[in-house]
Amino acid sequence: MRGAYFLGADKEKKFEVRDMEFKELEPHQVMIQNMAAGICGTDVHIYHGEKGSADVTPPVVLGHEYSGVVTAVGSEVTEVSVGDHVTLDPNMYCGKCRPCRMGKKQNCEHLFALGVNVNGGFAEYSVAPENQCYKLNKDVPFDVAAMAEPLACAIHGIDRTDIIPGQTVLVIGGGAIGQLMIQLAKLKGASTVILSEPIEMRRKIGLSVGADAAVDPIHEDLAQAIFQITGNEGTDCVIECVGNPKIAQQAIEMAGAGGTVVLFSVPPVEGTAPLPLFDVYKKELTVRGSIINPDTHQRAVNLINSGRLEIEKLITHHYDLEHLEDAILMQMSSESIKVVIHPQD
Repeated sequence: MRGAYFLGADKEKKFEVRDMEFKELEPHQVMIQNMAAGICGTDVHIYHGEKGSADVTPPVVLGHEYSGVVTAVGSEVTEVSVGDHVTLDPNMYCGKCRPCRMGKKQNCEHLFALGVNVNGGFAEYSVAPENQCYKLNKDVPFDVAAMAEPLACAIHGIDRTDIIPGQTVLVIGGGAIGQLMIQLAKLKGASTVILSEPIEMRRKIGLSVGADAAVDPIHEDLAQAIFQITGNEGTDCVIECVGNPKIAQQAIEMAGAGGTVVLFSVPPVEGTAPLPLFDVYKKELTVRGSIINPDTHQRAVNLINSGRLEIEKLITHHYDLEHLEDAILMQMSSESIKVVIHPQD
C-alpha cells in the first residue's frame, strides 16, 4: 500500500511515494481502495505554502476530492458495506464552537479534513469515518464520482446566489468550478448563462455543457458583450470563479440593478480589491462569499447518480501517484480543466 506524501512547500522535493501502514480499524471506520482523486485549487495553494481551508502539517497524504471502493469496515459500521462504491466528504466539524452552534459549520474554528490534516486520496488506500462516506451507483465512473466534493462546494455557492427562474447569470472563469456553476445555474432556472473565459478550449466546453454565450474578456469588451447578448446593462447574478482580486472587482461592476455577486474562488490571503461603494448603493447589490460544502454532499451525490450533469467533459488529464507534482503543475496550466490522479495505476 503506497501513498504520495506531501513533505512541505519549502522542500526541494515536495512529494515522496512511501509505503503506508494501517492500524486495525476502529468500530466506525472504513477502509477504502482509492480509485480516483482530483487535484483541487486548495492542493495548489498548499503546494505553494499558502493557506488552505485548514492548516497542513507535513508529512501528509493530500487529496480531498476522491472516490473508491470499500474494502473493509469496522465492527459497528452500518451505513456502507464491503464492495460499495463511495465518495468522501472530507470536511469534519467540532460541533462545539460558536459558528457550529450558530448553524454555520462551514466556519468551524476547528475544521478538520481528510486529505488536508490526515491522509487522504493521493494513496492506494485510505481510512475514513463511516459518516464521511456516501454511496454511489456502481455505474458511475470513479473519475466522475471524485467530483462530488467540488460539486458539493459549487452547490453551496449556487445556494448563495438566490437565482430564480428567468434570470441572467454571468460566470467568470471556466475552470472546473465555473463549468459546474454553468450547469447548476441552468438547473436553477436561469434563462441565459454567459461564461467569461479567455481560454478558447474552456469557452468551447462551457458552451457544450450549457452556457448560452461565451466571451473572451481579453479581446472583447465584457460589458458591451453582455449588453449585446441580453439587452441589459449588467446581469442578475455574477459568480466569480477565478480568485483574482481584479476579477472580483470586475464581478461587482458586471452586476446589474438588484444583482447578487458570489465570490466563490479562494483569493490570496492578503488580496484586496477596491469596492465601488456608489455602485453597491445605487444598484442595491448583494455581495457574498462561499466556503466549502456544509450539508450539500448528499445533494451532489444525488445529482451525480441521476446523470443530470456533464462531468466527464471536464476531466482533461490523468496521472499516477509517481507523477503527482506533474499533475499539480498541469492543474495550474491553461491546458487543463480538472486533473485526476489514478492511485492504482
